[in-house]
Amino acid sequence: MPEVSVILPFFNAENTLAAAVESMLNQTFTSFEILLIDNNSRDNSLAIAQSFAEKDLRIRLLHEPKQGVDHAMNCGLDNSSGRFIARMDADDISFPERLEKQVRFLNENPETGLVGSFVKYVSHNHGTGGFKRFVQWVNSFHTTEDIELYRFVEIPVVNPTILFRQELFEKLGGCRQGDFPEDYEMQLRFLDAGVKMAKLPEPLLEWHDYSTRLTRTDERYSTEAFFRIKARYFKKWSEQINPFHPEIWVWGAGRKTRQRAKLLEKEGLKIQGFIDIIKGKTTQKTTLHFSKIPPPGEMFIVPMVMKYGAQELIRQNLLKRKYSEGKDFILLA
Repeated sequence: MPEVSVILPFFNAENTLAAAVESMLNQTFTSFEILLIDNNSRDNSLAIAQSFAEKDLRIRLLHEPKQGVDHAMNCGLDNSSGRFIARMDADDISFPERLEKQVRFLNENPETGLVGSFVKYVSHNHGTGGFKRFVQWVNSFHTTEDIELYRFVEIPVVNPTILFRQELFEKLGGCRQGDFPEDYEMQLRFLDAGVKMAKLPEPLLEWHDYSTRLTRTDERYSTEAFFRIKARYFKKWSEQINPFHPEIWVWGAGRKTRQRAKLLEKEGLKIQGFIDIIKGKTTQKTTLHFSKIPPPGEMFIVPMVMKYGAQELIRQNLLKRKYSEGKDFILLA
């Protein structure tokens, strides 16, 4: 029985699938199976997958008729036999030592349930500044503590880098279907259940950014979809951590921030007011100038400003005021 089951869904990936599969076959760790899940491809992808399966007994070819990477992932999970589950995308490249290093880490750290890694970003598009900034951010932290703190900023571990214990699937389930990014929801669910996650602080995957990537084409990966699922799990987190729950103060009083803050209210949180660099920026609720923030212990602050660089300035401002991240405030954008 293999130690690792690599789940690799594909849909119309004839130009990239072979390289992705070969990168897994060339792993220095050898106890694995690869589950190739065809999700109704209409190009030459299926023939490429069949060719690999015929040549290598470690490869199993499966078919998932329900369209969507969430259904394909669950098909792989239901058919996996390894102690560990590795995720892989059909348009990325895993470095040869990826599985070896990740399996070793989980074996040496039994308290950790999921491990990812940093990524090497490879762009195939113009105007990719946002993605590059995300990669810089996601490659800037790796500890369990930081992943827990930054979970509501963005997905904390790049999905095709993850390796996790089979028992997590058995206990917490696989991908859920809905109007949200399924990979982010799964990580938030694992973290909500107390699963410790980590990343190896080195690139173990080439993350290729094509125009066909789901994060660019599927509405479930829109900014609003991310905020919807953040709001749902932030409410659950606030119940356990926020001493003033359900009361919060939102840092950011701009129109977009106020719109997204309404998602928190829909989940039952009560916004006491907004904090901004402009006093009285909105008349909807009290707007407090940031210089008038009281000492720690009098409010819980949720910074939601999305402007590039603003979040770190806000974070540093609060830390200088002796606010404790994860206790007195947490970033949510």
